[in-house]
Amino acid sequence: MPSGPSYLRVFLTFARNSLVRNMTFRGNFLIETFSSMSWVFMNLGFYILVFQHTPRIGDVSNWGEYSFAWGKYEFFLFLSTTLMVNSLVQALFMENASEFGEMIRTGTLDFALLKPIDTQFLISLQRIDWSSLGNLVVGIGLAVFSLHKIGWVPSVWQVLLFMLFVICGVAIMYSLMIALAATSIWLGRNQSLYNFWFYITNFSRYPMEIYRGTYGTPLRMFFTFIIPVLVVVNVPARFLVRPLVPQTPMDLLLPVFAFVATVASLVGSRWVFNRSLLSYRSASS
Repeated sequence: MPSGPSYLRVFLTFARNSLVRNMTFRGNFLIETFSSMSWVFMNLGFYILVFQHTPRIGDVSNWGEYSFAWGKYEFFLFLSTTLMVNSLVQALFMENASEFGEMIRTGTLDFALLKPIDTQFLISLQRIDWSSLGNLVVGIGLAVFSLHKIGWVPSVWQVLLFMLFVICGVAIMYSLMIALAATSIWLGRNQSLYNFWFYITNFSRYPMEIYRGTYGTPLRMFFTFIIPVLVVVNVPARFLVRPLVPQTPMDLLLPVFAFVATVASLVGSRWVFNRSLLSYRSASS
């Protein structure tokens, strides 16, 4: 007999049940999908206007060996990567993390702790927001369109590495989210702290080349090596628009550091989550 639950089967059950729940209210599902995709197209329109006034973002002559200039369609590849990462995070984890504080307040966390399955897995993936995956489709379509306009066909290895680092980016974002959500056990209501996740992750939406100068350089260093949100999108996006052979020290440093940051983020968030559970007091106590 199996010694424990099949986590893949449990996840597929969660995904199926969530899809059934979403399809029960089809009108609401379509409205949420449409509104989310509309926000994406409005942002795309904004960047189209930006590139009417500048040919690229990031000036190689000013950055030397650590720079990369993002032209219009290169930046759209960056934007498509942002859409893919954020879509997966929102679909898989956003709703679950936001409900964690409510589970503590109402005592339903007791039932999760009693189930014969890893508590963090259960809390993180019990609901899937299928409407958020619409942006994933838009992101893939935008990436294909941008590559066509550039006239560049990435190799199989580039695509595989791109997918691998997208997963790393999702893991980093999830780690930050679940660690902040876990503080609900200590703070009771931590909505303001949880909202901090949105403020921090806004830095990941832009190329690191824009962070320069007196104030920009410290921000770039902090959000690359301390809270590594800048590697979430910058690393996978570069694999689509640059050759596999490293051309600068940063081309080699960032991918290696992305792996290290992913492992450290997952381990750190796991430690915070388990420590928070040790402080939890049952609703019946």
